[in-house]
Amino acid sequence: MSTRDTNTATAAARSNQSAGTAVDRSVDEAIAAAAANGADAAVPTISYRQLVGKPAKPGSFRDRFALTETGVKALVSGAIACAIGNFSLMLPMGVIYLAVIHYVGHLDDPSAPLPEFWPFVAMSVTVLVVMFLAQWWQYDSTYNEIYGESARTRLALAEKLRMLPMSFFSRRSIADLTTAVLADCASLELLFSHVMPELFGATISTTVVAVVMFVYDWRMALAMVWVLPIAVILLLLSRKLQQSLTRAFTKARLSVASGIQESLECAAQLRASGQTDRYLDGLDRRIDAAERAQIRSELIPGTIVSGAQILLTVGKASIILVGAQLVAAGETDFVTYVMFLLCAALIYAPIAVIFESIAELMGVGTHAARLREIHREPAQQGAERFEPNGHDVAFEHVTFSYAGDADGSGKVGADAAGAGGNKETVLSDVSFTARQGEVTALVGPSGGGKSTVTKLAARFWDADAGTVTVGGVDVSGVAPETLLADYAIVFQDVVLFNDTIRENIRLGRRGASDAEVLAAARAANCDEFVSLLPGGYDTVIGENGSTLSGGERQRISIARALLKDAPIVLLDEATASLDVENETKVQGALSRLLRGKTVLVIAHRMRTVMNADKIVVLDGGRVVEEGSPARLIAAGGEFAHMVALQSDAQSWSLHKQ
Repeated sequence: MSTRDTNTATAAARSNQSAGTAVDRSVDEAIAAAAANGADAAVPTISYRQLVGKPAKPGSFRDRFALTETGVKALVSGAIACAIGNFSLMLPMGVIYLAVIHYVGHLDDPSAPLPEFWPFVAMSVTVLVVMFLAQWWQYDSTYNEIYGESARTRLALAEKLRMLPMSFFSRRSIADLTTAVLADCASLELLFSHVMPELFGATISTTVVAVVMFVYDWRMALAMVWVLPIAVILLLLSRKLQQSLTRAFTKARLSVASGIQESLECAAQLRASGQTDRYLDGLDRRIDAAERAQIRSELIPGTIVSGAQILLTVGKASIILVGAQLVAAGETDFVTYVMFLLCAALIYAPIAVIFESIAELMGVGTHAARLREIHREPAQQGAERFEPNGHDVAFEHVTFSYAGDADGSGKVGADAAGAGGNKETVLSDVSFTARQGEVTALVGPSGGGKSTVTKLAARFWDADAGTVTVGGVDVSGVAPETLLADYAIVFQDVVLFNDTIRENIRLGRRGASDAEVLAAARAANCDEFVSLLPGGYDTVIGENGSTLSGGERQRISIARALLKDAPIVLLDEATASLDVENETKVQGALSRLLRGKTVLVIAHRMRTVMNADKIVVLDGGRVVEEGSPARLIAAGGEFAHMVALQSDAQSWSLHKQ
């Protein structure tokens, strides 16, 4: 899979998270992008399992910090490198110690030969080389390796999001997930590249040096380290407070991100209604609240860390006093006393790092928990092989509900079954068959469940009860992306990417040649407007095709579906928002798309479905009528009533009372 394909899959996973109901526009965007790709564009070069490795044991260190299997190894390597780096910084003290012993011995016995100078120069050069190599290894292990872990984490998140059911995205905003992929990963990157390796490395080196110092003189060593347990206890007692402050700041930051996103998406509506100033005032209050939360999350932990570091000065004073007393009493020599003072100065530096690292470690747990929550979401599973007997799409006693999250379970739709969520039944005991080679139209009042039927047919959600089959195969047992290889979907809300027209059409079938792309574009009547663009098919069309009209965007979507040439076609209000001229052109393109396919079409305008082979009338989530248009009109039921109402509406004209 190319980088562009990987980014497309990631964008498809991301583009469906704006706030709203379970069937809002953002979910439709993700569905459209996923459906356009199909199975062939969904098999990445590196799978999710390859990125994260074996599943982490719940509650383990790796699980707690959302690390990949490779990341754990990189972290261990970084910790060892940091420990060796800290040891290397103490080597000059060894050279100084040896020099002092030799030269002090000469002072005691002036008749003794003066120690050679060059051996100490050689030792100093050797120490410098060792220090350089140790620091270089430390840098390579803690930065380069961890940056690789950060890349794996982001790719793994994108892969995981790509595999999750649409119900997940209906309860998570785009700001929330963008923050997880960007900000939360960045926080963990800082943790893994700076904090953890230095914490573990400093702990190892400090422990080893402390043990050696206890061997030399336990009294001065004890005077040096007695403050450490007190400082650590002080930090640990503040753990819950720091985590609470971090959660509050994260929540406030998400509120700001959501507000900014919403203000940009709704800028035209806010300006048209004269509510821009009012909305921005509310956004200012969110920003102020986030600022206060950030200050609290940094000031209070910083104060606690400073208090712990102040205790280190007490330790320094202790070793000075105890050492001086021991020298005065003749219980230790002056050289040992000086070396303890020098080592204390060196050992307190990594200890200060430990204190800062512990504080950061406790605060960043919130970010890791958010990533862990995504990784633990159950992905939609299924067989990679799909061999249906034909392509009839059959619903058999299907019931489906969107569920709220009042219980805090975090589950929506079928995921919430048994979780106590507030259920909103959308479909109830729905049964019908859309046969291959026929057009089956879904009609009925808004909220009747028409769009939900198409989404269940493509397994964007799984039914609570009953079965949806394609060619006799239950779709719930087929991997979603494998299933989507047999679907072409054209939605009312078209999803285009900030790329060329050529590549937006090629999204329908990865690997299609330019000739095939152009043939599909001509069949969808795209040539008419593309020929007027300065770059032709290589024109970049802006975010979601912002430089094109609604009809032009829809024709690109149809060209994409024509290029895919899948045996099942789903049309969801494909011409509802078009003017008469564009609607005629789009309908011509659709006619080419539908030949010989299994077609499920949703339309509110009855005249667009009068030539359908079968009409299925949905009302209140139930099938109330089913049959050919002529038979249903003759029966005088709900469909006939809808046709009559629209006929009456056509005679209405705008006039003053």
